[in-house]
Amino acid sequence: MLDLFITAAHATAGAPAGQQSLFMNLLIPVAFFAIFYFLIIRPQSKRNKQHKAMVDSLAAGNEVVFAGGLIGRVKKVEGDYAVITLNNSTDVKIQRASVLMVLPAGTIDNI
Repeated sequence: MLDLFITAAHATAGAPAGQQSLFMNLLIPVAFFAIFYFLIIRPQSKRNKQHKAMVDSLAAGNEVVFAGGLIGRVKKVEGDYAVITLNNSTDVKIQRASVLMVLPAGTIDNI
């Protein structure tokens, strides 16, 4: 009847007691962090850098889409804000960080 149970000495298969479980206890969190880093943290920081570079390069005359979904042309940049001309007559002051995309020149004229 005692032959049905595996003793702890046979279950470790040659590894010193406690060493295998310590390795596995460290390997699993490290593997989860690596997966989390490469799938979430790294791509998000890359997007943030690209957006910051785009916002920093805003200049008068750029055609932009901003967070409200409106399309306009940058009239002037004032620190953290930009003045946008919407329909060649309406000027709106927005935060530069709310700009989602800089459009190719001439896009507004074709809409």
